[in-house]
Amino acid sequence: MPKITPWLWFDMNAEDAAQFYTTVFPNSRVGEITYYGEGAPVPEGTVMSVEFVLDGQVFYGLNGGPQFPFNEGVSFQIDCASQDEVDHYWTALTADGGKESQCGWLSDKYGLSWQVVPQRLDELLGSSDRAAAQRVTDALLTMRKIDVPTLEAAARG
Repeated sequence: MPKITPWLWFDMNAEDAAQFYTTVFPNSRVGEITYYGEGAPVPEGTVMSVEFVLDGQVFYGLNGGPQFPFNEGVSFQIDCASQDEVDHYWTALTADGGKESQCGWLSDKYGLSWQVVPQRLDELLGSSDRAAAQRVTDALLTMRKIDVPTLEAAARG
């Protein structure tokens, strides 16, 4: 099966974004950086692309300019094992200009959209007790950052 590698178009701040993301996610690093050469639409030596790895997943950032800003049409989901992980990623990714949205969605200071989702949510929504699952859904719809204890309380009724 072919490997799929996300390429993200940044407004000339791909290296800064890569440095930031590698501080947020464990087992992460910045890899190869390429530079624009002579005759490019930006000054020679400007960073063109940055390879970065976030917890084992390879990404590339391209410094392409302001033509194609990020929007909510594409997001990356972070599967969190605990409320502590949810809190960590939510706090880090909304810092310095990130924006909270609904139901675990946010956009970071670069405009990239993320879903910060506790694994427990799927368990609660998949309950065979459909009334409990509906209460969880109703509680979820009132949240920005997902709060597992509140969802568990809703499930219990």
